[in-house]
Amino acid sequence: MFPDRARLVWLDAEFAIRSFCHAVLVWDRQTRDAVKPGLVPEARHETRGKETGMDVGFIGLGRMGRPMASNLCRKGFRLVVNDINPEAVAELELLQARAAATVAEVASAGQVIVTMLPNSAIVEQVVGGAEGVLAHAKPGSIVLDMSTIDPETTDRLAQQARARGIGFVDAPVGRLASHADRGESLFMVGGDPEHFEAVRPLLEAMGTTIHHCGPVGSGTRTKLVNNFLAVASCQMNAEALALSQRFGLELEKTLDVLYGTTAVNGQLKIAWPTKVLKDDIEPGFTIDLAHKDLTLIVDAANAAKVPMPMAAAAREAFSTARSRGFGGKDFSAMVDALCDLAGIEKPRLR
Repeated sequence: MFPDRARLVWLDAEFAIRSFCHAVLVWDRQTRDAVKPGLVPEARHETRGKETGMDVGFIGLGRMGRPMASNLCRKGFRLVVNDINPEAVAELELLQARAAATVAEVASAGQVIVTMLPNSAIVEQVVGGAEGVLAHAKPGSIVLDMSTIDPETTDRLAQQARARGIGFVDAPVGRLASHADRGESLFMVGGDPEHFEAVRPLLEAMGTTIHHCGPVGSGTRTKLVNNFLAVASCQMNAEALALSQRFGLELEKTLDVLYGTTAVNGQLKIAWPTKVLKDDIEPGFTIDLAHKDLTLIVDAANAAKVPMPMAAAAREAFSTARSRGFGGKDFSAMVDALCDLAGIEKPRLR
C-alpha cells in the first residue's frame, strides 16, 4: 500500500527539524575540533546532490538502506531504486525517486550504483551475476557497496569491476538504524582515492563521519574488526547483568558502578539503556544479523590464520539465542535469552 500524502508531509517536517538540530551540533563540533588524519570532517548537511547533478542507483531498501536512500533524495540526488519489497520502493517514489523493475535498469541509469544488501551471497548475485550490476553498468561508473560481507567477496567483485572499467568502493556502515534515520551514520571506506572522492558527496549526505581506511577491501575488514567488539560485548554484557540479577543487586546502582570504571562499553552505556533495559527488543540490529557477522569474523580470521576463541564462543551464544526464538529480536536481547535460559528475571530500568 502506498503511504498517503499526509504521512509524507509529516516525514518531511520531522526530517527538517532533526536536520536543523543536527546541523547546529555539527557546526559546534567543527568549530572546536581539528581534523584528524584519515578522517573526513563532519559532514555539513548541504544539498550535495544539487551541486553534483549525480544520478544514483540504489539497490536494497531494508532497515538501513531505506533511510539512507531517503536522505539522498532529500539532498537532491536523482535516484533510481530497486528492492524486493514494493512498499519500500513506494516510499522512495514519494520522495521523487524512480522505481526500477530490475537490477539491470538501476545499473544502466546510475553514475554510482549503491548496494545495501543482507549477505555475501546476495551481493555476489546482485553485483556479479549474469544480470547483475557489473553486466549492465557503464564503464567509468562506480559500485558503492555498503553491505557487511566477507572480504574475499569484496576482493573478487572489485577485481571483476576493474576488468570492466568500473570502479568499486566498499563502505560498510557503523552505528545503528536510528543513526541512519537521522543521517548520522559512520562509514568505513575502502577504495582508490579518486573513487573515494567521487562517492564522498553521497556518504556526506547519509552520514556524519567518514573514514577512508585504505584500498578496496579495507572498509569491509575494518567493519569486521569493529563488529567483533560491538557484537561480542553484547554477550559479556548479558552475562554480567544476568549475574547481577541472580545476586539480587539493584540494576541502576550496578550500572552506575560499571559506567564509572573501565568495564564500561558503548553497548552497555549508550545502546542498552534505550533498548532492552527499557523493554524494547524490536530491531535495530537483529540477533540473526549479529550471528551472521560473527560467522564472517570467524571465517575471515580462520582464513588469515588468526585464532579468535572469544569470537567463536560468542557466535555459539548467539546460536543458542536463535534456537530459542530470539533471532528476529534486537541484539541487546541477548540478555533476555540468557535470563530465560537460566530462569532469571530480565533486567529492566525503572
